[in-house]
Amino acid sequence: MSFRTRRAFLLVLTAALSALACGESPEPASPSAFAPEASTGAEEDARLVRYTEERAPCDHYTPNRLPLFGDLHVHTELSFDAAANTIGATPEDAYRYAKGEAIDFWPIEKGKPVGSFAIDRPLDFLAVTDHGEFLGERRLCRDPESPRYDAAFCQQARSDERTGMMLFGQVITTENPARLPQVCGQEGQLCRDWARDPWKRLGDAAEAAYDRSAACTFTSLKAYEYTGTPGTSNYHRNVIFRNGNVPPFPVSYVDAPYDSALWEGLDAACLEADGCEYLTIPHNSNLANGRMAPYMRLAPTIENRRAYAAKRQQREPIMEIFQHKGASECINGLSSVLGAPDELCDVEAVRFIGREEVYGVTNVDESGNLALGEAREVTQECGEGEIGSYGMLGAGCVDATDYLRSGLLVGLEEADAIGINSVKLGVVAATDTHAATPGAVDEADWRGHVSVESTPQERLQPGLLTSGIDGNPGGLAGVWAVENSRDAIFDAMLRRETFGTSGPRITPRFFGGWDYDADLCDRTDMVEAGYAGGVPMGGDLSAPASADAKPVFVATATRDPSRMGAPLQQLQLVKGWIDEEGQRRAQVIVLSGGPSDASVDLSTGERSGEGHDSLCAVYRDEDFDPSNSTYYYVRAVENPSARWSVFDCLRLPESERPAVCSDGSYPQTVQEMAWTSPIWHEAKE
Repeated sequence: MSFRTRRAFLLVLTAALSALACGESPEPASPSAFAPEASTGAEEDARLVRYTEERAPCDHYTPNRLPLFGDLHVHTELSFDAAANTIGATPEDAYRYAKGEAIDFWPIEKGKPVGSFAIDRPLDFLAVTDHGEFLGERRLCRDPESPRYDAAFCQQARSDERTGMMLFGQVITTENPARLPQVCGQEGQLCRDWARDPWKRLGDAAEAAYDRSAACTFTSLKAYEYTGTPGTSNYHRNVIFRNGNVPPFPVSYVDAPYDSALWEGLDAACLEADGCEYLTIPHNSNLANGRMAPYMRLAPTIENRRAYAAKRQQREPIMEIFQHKGASECINGLSSVLGAPDELCDVEAVRFIGREEVYGVTNVDESGNLALGEAREVTQECGEGEIGSYGMLGAGCVDATDYLRSGLLVGLEEADAIGINSVKLGVVAATDTHAATPGAVDEADWRGHVSVESTPQERLQPGLLTSGIDGNPGGLAGVWAVENSRDAIFDAMLRRETFGTSGPRITPRFFGGWDYDADLCDRTDMVEAGYAGGVPMGGDLSAPASADAKPVFVATATRDPSRMGAPLQQLQLVKGWIDEEGQRRAQVIVLSGGPSDASVDLSTGERSGEGHDSLCAVYRDEDFDPSNSTYYYVRAVENPSARWSVFDCLRLPESERPAVCSDGSYPQTVQEMAWTSPIWHEAKE
């Protein structure tokens, strides 16, 4: 049976099984599901946003969308593992920092922060995502008035920050987590009760920071992090709520230890908060050891696969492609994907197939406990159906679903097999700062995101997990929204009209259709024509009008105009498809720009060389085959610039610089970039 015949058979079988079961399986959410609903006034009715809260409509509104920059992954002192516990940084501080105010920061003297830190430019939006796990446990162990303050566990957890983190972390590294009875009691109710105040505080801080006036200067989103770490692999997700209506408690990994259980739990919890809506954003799939594959803990029947894919499209439309623990776009060396090596996959990568890398903490003793020390791991591919462990420590195997580019191909295979794509993900990026400094992404002025990163000496050493020299400042989330409001930003994320950057505020745009004019880059109505003639990033191409039709794409990018941004070097199109033989394929196509003479003076960190302030291209895919399921996304790449570690080395006297400053063991330059969400074509039989 050929691949085409096999696919057609599976589609027929899918429909038959669904009919024999309990009726039709849920269909994936479509853009129309998120269309504006009726509002109270004619002016509001005309707006392309579905309002679910009382607020003034924004003065600055445009149907052509605004590029907004923010951070959807930020921790404060309410997180059990946050460096913010040392400096006392609060959710309120994080919102102040995002708005451009200076907050107290390292260094610490006599137990108090004596420095200050401010972002280079305010953000447009922010979600503080303190861990939903241990909100109550942490408060019980830290509040002298609590009934568990003097418990032996709490005394040990308070002894130092890292010890506390490791003690709590043992709960979430198990496959079947349970609350700590010595803190929470046998039923766990004490911890739930004591979680009420910090959960309310998170919500109150978001409400206070939100600009509900027509000026719409800043948007805060209520949120938390779901922190599953089974097998010490990354299974984390940020949960973002649409408005101020949130459940009475966060649904944590302890409550729901796999993704579909999380969505089920949130659906139930939202019934207690009228108007509650949410989405989830997985992050650090690069450390997942195959656990981001669909259908975890589900019997892989076609009915289950279809129901899971539909629910995931509805509740998990985007993923985090970049943050301080590395890039999750792609990895070279996957035998399951045919395509040329891509050197940009190695930028801020922490996993390399078949290459020996050094990590600061990768040892595990015979009892399965983490041990400090140095070890070497050679990363290999996971076998078919294999799930690895210890990805959070840089160890274990790598699966195709650990990375966006190859994971999207797995989704195309599923769409071919069952009719619904279970890995249909747009992208954002984030910092994952644990120091309450959202958007602190400047390579030339990075001051650390986690514990033991407060000085250049600390940052230039291997750290716990992917911190220290193995980490980086992280990135930013971008959305194309009609205005800067909660509903508009949430709608943009649902329709995947989002992008991520590795730090600089590069602004990419991407449209796909069938008959865009070749001169569209030169026209003043390019954006209007982009929407009118096709779909933006995150959308699905309409069915081709004829068998020989070829899709046409319009891609643009503008550089970050600030000191932080370098000139653009290239605009690239990444194409992935499943060919006639069922093989996964990927290709990088240069749309605009090219080789550059740009360079970096490592003695000063200064850049030089020619580049571009903006790039634009119209591209027709002449190799397109409508029978092949395909995706496309755009990558905008800057000229090289100095890595943060170069600037830290330059801050130290030459005699005090560690070996990494000169031995070539770590890159000294990076190429910052931005990624758009994909545009999909799903083959139809």
